[in-house]
Amino acid sequence: MRQLLNTLFVTSEDIYLSLDGENIVANREKTAVARYPLHTLSAIISFAYPGASPALMGACAQRGISLSFCTSRGKFLARVTGEANGNVLLRRTQYRIADDPEQSCVIARGMIFGKIYNARWRIQRTRRDHGLRVDDHKLGDVSDQLKSFLPQLLCQKDLDSLRGLEGAAATAYFSAFDQLILGDPSVFSFKSRTRRPPLGPVNAMLSFAYSLLSHDCAWALESVGLDAYVGFLHRDRPGRISLALDLMEEFRPCIADRFVLFCINNRILQKSDFDFCENGAVFLNDSGKRTFLQRWQERKKTY
Repeated sequence: MRQLLNTLFVTSEDIYLSLDGENIVANREKTAVARYPLHTLSAIISFAYPGASPALMGACAQRGISLSFCTSRGKFLARVTGEANGNVLLRRTQYRIADDPEQSCVIARGMIFGKIYNARWRIQRTRRDHGLRVDDHKLGDVSDQLKSFLPQLLCQKDLDSLRGLEGAAATAYFSAFDQLILGDPSVFSFKSRTRRPPLGPVNAMLSFAYSLLSHDCAWALESVGLDAYVGFLHRDRPGRISLALDLMEEFRPCIADRFVLFCINNRILQKSDFDFCENGAVFLNDSGKRTFLQRWQERKKTY
């Protein structure tokens, strides 16, 4: 079993990463400001624009350290990979299944079943722990609705029908998401799930958490020799890590959503941790990202 090590998050936009012996060096205007031993890291995610040296990229690829580059708002740009791990026969089997819609549907069913099951579990836990502070009747109705989707999923034999049920379940789940939020309603109210751009602090946190989770899933898949770009539910699209998006579906409610609710309900993030744009878009600012990423890494170690 591979040991779960630390992830280095580079949030300052003017940092250039280089290699010095067995250490990563963070440079600002050609001056070293921090050093990190390579052997303590399993992944590096950089939100900086200057990038990284070819020597560091080669060292990460050789050691199996995931090195990803994102925009300052968390949008994936690129990832450095070395030799493919695992058995080539495993990847050939993956490609054959992905080319068969019926077999793809069988695998995708399990992923979506897990997602809906975990979403219902998330609601049920809030009812159990905070029943007097939430609209228990509304949460109960949504929980029953999600439960009714589970046997229907097992009967689906084509991907389009499966996506339809998944969409209906997601709509039901997010219709009650505001009831799961116990923080300041003037800041952390939630009406609906929005992306590109995220509208409101809750959507900003969800989008950022999903982006981090997709990186972790892609790294996990590639570390065992699977192709993160060839999925079963999410079909092929240039530049999209489709299998990682498939894998993260069932982890959204129990890891990403749960973490966002943890940050809000424990007052870890405040209004001052967000940038509010004129068009209604909301993004985590530098201080918000640092707090979010620090807590995210701490939380990962408890799983």
